[in-house]
Amino acid sequence: MITSAPAATPYDDDPTRSADASATAWALAARTGDPAAVEHFVRALHRDVLRYIAHLCADPQAVDDLAQDTFVRALGSLHLFEGRSSARVWLLAIARRAVVDGYRYAAAQPRHCGAPDWQLAVERAQPRGLPGFDDGVALLDLLATLPEKRREAFVLTQLHGLPYAEAAALSDCPVGTVRSRVARARSTLMALLAASDEPPALAA
Repeated sequence: MITSAPAATPYDDDPTRSADASATAWALAARTGDPAAVEHFVRALHRDVLRYIAHLCADPQAVDDLAQDTFVRALGSLHLFEGRSSARVWLLAIARRAVVDGYRYAAAQPRHCGAPDWQLAVERAQPRGLPGFDDGVALLDLLATLPEKRREAFVLTQLHGLPYAEAAALSDCPVGTVRSRVARARSTLMALLAASDEPPALAA
């Protein structure tokens, strides 16, 4: 049984790379079914999965379910993970497929809403009064204006901190394409911020 964290990696001076290396080590250790390694693996990447799905999914109420589905899928195929990419890239690819499958399933189902104004009902169901809530909503609104592929490239590299090469592998496109998408997304967002009265903290 694993009782301590994986050994130090060459990326210990880079928090993001170090965290990736640690999560990947836990994933490799969890392939044998060690419950401690599985718990560390899930804890290490749970927040990243939630954030990534939240940026991809148009339904805030479905984020937790899709995250749970992602981990169920991942744990079911963990024995196939060989560490060729980081565990985070591997897991986010599974999350992406879970979101796509969720869209396909939802599109095939009838839509029902007992409220006269379903949009207002959804807005009222969201948490209020949380620190940074308004800025977070403003950021989501700005990201929603971006084309899907540019938004994904921006979220992966600028919000999740993935290297461009890993974001390219996840998006199945050349690194140059990811760089171009991020540059265009950043240009669009800066133009929108300049034309609005968003808080300085968000602009920063």
